[in-house]
Amino acid sequence: MSIPPSSEDEISSATGRVERWSVTLPAGETEISVASHRPAAAWATLIVAHGAGAGYDHPFLVGFADALAHAGVATLRFNFPYREAGRRMPGPAAHAIATWRAVVDRARGEAPVGEPLWAAGKSYGGRMASMAEAERPLGIAGLVYLGYPLHPPGDPERERAEHLPRIEVPQLFVEGTNDPFVVPHEGLERAVTSCRDARIAWIEGGGHSFEVKGQKRPAEEVGAGLAPLVADFLRARLL
Repeated sequence: MSIPPSSEDEISSATGRVERWSVTLPAGETEISVASHRPAAAWATLIVAHGAGAGYDHPFLVGFADALAHAGVATLRFNFPYREAGRRMPGPAAHAIATWRAVVDRARGEAPVGEPLWAAGKSYGGRMASMAEAERPLGIAGLVYLGYPLHPPGDPERERAEHLPRIEVPQLFVEGTNDPFVVPHEGLERAVTSCRDARIAWIEGGGHSFEVKGQKRPAEEVGAGLAPLVADFLRARLL
């Protein structure tokens, strides 16, 4: 895939160029949808995975990608195979990890030489990226989590963090202070401290989808609001 530079009109709408990519799973080969959006003079690419109950075209992710384009970050948003097949519940973790590897490998082969490639995900999508990286490095510059699901709501003893210290690349945890998946905060803070290079960016009052009680905002706007801090984190790592 060759992604041409985008015009200002194209940047204003991050629906992106949609293609079908092949992915080899333990059960065989399948295809997924991938939306690419490359602004002129992009200085990084961020691959973005959706959460467990949504797809790559969720307004939150579209707004996030649109705002990143204005910051000079190209994006690739993709569907996991279960979502592509119309199912709501995620399949085996091995399928998600295989999908992450396939998307990263192809994106790396088609990105401009020297451009850093990052991985990000909303909730489930980010956790699957972390599991893939901990299992065997993906060859990415780092990871960004948009609402990492540290534990099931109300069950902080069941943490999903044992693999995080094995990750050597930088990690940014973007978390809402009212997210039930990271309350109490001590669990996430302890997990992040155990990592080699990680930090938390707290969104005051934000829930798991970064909604703030008493504020009625479209999902696109909520996603777009997270883009500047993510772009700043990526940019700082270029120095």
